[in-house]
Amino acid sequence: MAILWDPKLNTGIEVIDHQHQRIVAYINQLEVAKQNADKAMIGEVIEQLVDYTQSHFGFEEAMMEQAGYPFLKPHQKVHELFIRRVTDFTMRAAKGEDVVDELHLMLAKWLINHIANEDRDYAKIVLRMLTKDQPAPSAPVSEEKAHSGFLGGLLRKFFH
Repeated sequence: MAILWDPKLNTGIEVIDHQHQRIVAYINQLEVAKQNADKAMIGEVIEQLVDYTQSHFGFEEAMMEQAGYPFLKPHQKVHELFIRRVTDFTMRAAKGEDVVDELHLMLAKWLINHIANEDRDYAKIVLRMLTKDQPAPSAPVSEEKAHSGFLGGLLRKFFH
């Protein structure tokens, strides 16, 4: 079943929210590939999902470090464990095992829980840093603002 993006998952940092939405799109592409019984597409989507997610994690961790997030190390550990789990699924799929349903379920549960809990926690600190010169610190950080300053440098480093 496809995952529908719930605006309640937004962190207020548009660039992060868009990255999360793109990960959801990959998860949904995995479901489509499964429905079409397209093994080549399944492998391709898993590869793209892993690659994009690793870039997202690197971006997120660099952003947290810059903001002085005190729980960066534990957050990195959560990311590392996730990558290990997905790598295990990738290896199983490469051996011909049908892992799509199990992988889809794990991805959907993990992502929603991770965004709603761990990411929401760091977002407060990052938003404070990003909006310290702005009159309304609770306002979302726009894509335009994200592409300037230190976030723009991070985007270029991890996604270009």
